[in-house]
Amino acid sequence: MAAPQTASFPWPGSVAGQDHPQEQQRTLSPGAGDDRATSEPVPTLVLSPRYSPDSNALFAAALAAGWDIERLRSFRCPDGLAARDPVFYGETILADAIMDDLEIALLEPTADWLPSLPQRHRLRTVRLTTLQDALTLREPAFIKPTDEKLFPARVYADGAAMDPDPRLPLDLPVLVSEPVVFEVEFRCFVLEREVAALSPYIRGGEIARNAAGEWEADSAEVEAASASIRAVLADAEVELPPAVVVDVGRMTGRGWGVVEANPAWASGLCGSDPARVLPVLRRASVPRGMVSEADQRWLRRIG
Repeated sequence: MAAPQTASFPWPGSVAGQDHPQEQQRTLSPGAGDDRATSEPVPTLVLSPRYSPDSNALFAAALAAGWDIERLRSFRCPDGLAARDPVFYGETILADAIMDDLEIALLEPTADWLPSLPQRHRLRTVRLTTLQDALTLREPAFIKPTDEKLFPARVYADGAAMDPDPRLPLDLPVLVSEPVVFEVEFRCFVLEREVAALSPYIRGGEIARNAAGEWEADSAEVEAASASIRAVLADAEVELPPAVVVDVGRMTGRGWGVVEANPAWASGLCGSDPARVLPVLRRASVPRGMVSEADQRWLRRIG
C-alpha cells in the first residue's frame, strides 16, 4: 500500500542557518543609499530584542521585500521610528510597552470572540467568565486566561485543581471550554477574510514538525483544514479583525472546527511562508491617525 501523500511546509528557521544573523549589517536606514521609489511608503518591520526562528525568518522576508527593519535592543524605541511606518511583531508585553512610542494601534480578536462564534464552527461549549467563577467548577474543563500566560492553559479536573498564583485578581477574564481532543491543528494567517498563509501546527498534542525541521501534513488534512477555515471566513455571522490568526483543528468524534483566534503580530509562524505573513502584520499595525470605525472594535487596549 502506497504511503499517503504529504505536504511539506519548510521550517521558518534561522537565516542562512544562523541563530543570530548579523542583522546590524542589514538593517536599512531610510534614504541611505536607497534608490527605491518614494511614492509608496516603505514599511519598517519592528522586531523584539529576543531572537527567534520566526523573527529571523520575518527579518529575511522583509529584507527581500525591500522593507526597512529595526531590531529593538530594549523596551525603548529609537527616535523617529514612529515616522517610518512601523509594523510590529513580538511579544504582547513588548507591544504594550512601545505602542505609544510607535504611535500605532494593534488589532486583535476580542476576549469574547471564541464564545461568540457560532456553535457550528467551534463544535463545543465555550464561555467567557472570571477566575473566581472558574475556581468554583466541580467538573473537568479546559481553562485558559484570555491574555498572557498567567497560568497553564489545560484541562483541569475541577476548579480546585487550578491552584493559581494568589496574586492574580479574581476578576481576571478566563475562557472555560468543554474538554475535547484535537487530533491535529492548523495555523491560518488571515487578511481581510482571505487565507494568506496556512500550515500544520500541532499533532497529537505535540508541535507538528519532523526531525528534519519540516512541518508535514497529509494532503487530505490540508484540504480539510482549508475547507474549515474557508467556511468560517465565508460565514456572514462570523465577525473578524481584518488581520488575525485563526487556528482550526480536527476534534475526535466531532470533525473540523475552530480552536481559537490570536493576534497575528504575536503568533508563531509554524510552517507559514513569512513573505505571505508580512502583509497580515502590516494590516494589524494601524497608525493611530488612520484607525477606521470598523477597526475600533479590534484595538488592543492596555489595562
